[in-house]
Amino acid sequence: MSTRLYFDIEEHQWPLVYDDKYNVSFCGFERFHIFDAKKWRNIVQWSAKVAMIAEVPIVACVPNILVQHAYLKPMRLQTGGSVLAGKLALERGWAINIGGGFHHCSGDKGGGFCPYADITLLIKYLVMYRSVQNAMIVDLDAHQGNGYQRDFLGVPEVYIMDMYNRHIYPKDEEAKRAIRRKIELGNKVEDLEYMLKLRKNLKAALNEFKPDILVYNAGTDILDSDPLGHMRISDIGIIKRDEFVFEICKSNQIPVVMLTSGGYIRRTARIIADSIINLKAKGLIGNEPVSKSCGD
Repeated sequence: MSTRLYFDIEEHQWPLVYDDKYNVSFCGFERFHIFDAKKWRNIVQWSAKVAMIAEVPIVACVPNILVQHAYLKPMRLQTGGSVLAGKLALERGWAINIGGGFHHCSGDKGGGFCPYADITLLIKYLVMYRSVQNAMIVDLDAHQGNGYQRDFLGVPEVYIMDMYNRHIYPKDEEAKRAIRRKIELGNKVEDLEYMLKLRKNLKAALNEFKPDILVYNAGTDILDSDPLGHMRISDIGIIKRDEFVFEICKSNQIPVVMLTSGGYIRRTARIIADSIINLKAKGLIGNEPVSKSCGD
């Protein structure tokens, strides 16, 4: 079996996955949505269904060929980037897709701006092509990750830890049954409470379950000024959050793949960039290959 989603990179190259085509430019219609559709640069479905998923009703009136080119193609490219980043994480110990993290999409249904189930595909490809047996998803986006949760409901080889604002979308009770470590937060949570709960629960999760890879859904919609997350985490709080996740993965020799997921204001692009710079400064990412390997 083979897949064109995987390719090798040179030793001097970092496993940072990005393409300028990730960015959505949709005849100006992207301005009707709260999401910064070009954050990543600074699905064959009918237009009506895409309009529902993307939550931009005017898209339903647009010819499907334009929807495919302007919206779904960038989303497919990001999905492929997530799958590739998973493979690279096993080889290098870490990888970051500057995109992806479509955690509201399951294998049979999109929603919440998410048209493709990239987290599910990432893990399933690693099981198929890289002999991964156990995977952990740590979802720190402000919203519950109900898409992949529905896909992995009743799958003991996938451990899900989800820390989210319980008062906001999607409130999917059926999907919550898949969560092994559930941390439900309230509105206006600040840095100290957030980091204490993250540290306690991620350490406990890794004591309960030993993954071959950790998929880190690193949404920045927990930011204090984000209009959808309704939390109060500072810029430095997000940077320290990412630092802790990479630090604990490195100390346990667990490959980690980071997806940037939600974040609905322009400031988040700068925070993500600053976080990656901080990870390098702290020696948590670099060119060193991982000493633990799962498959060829």
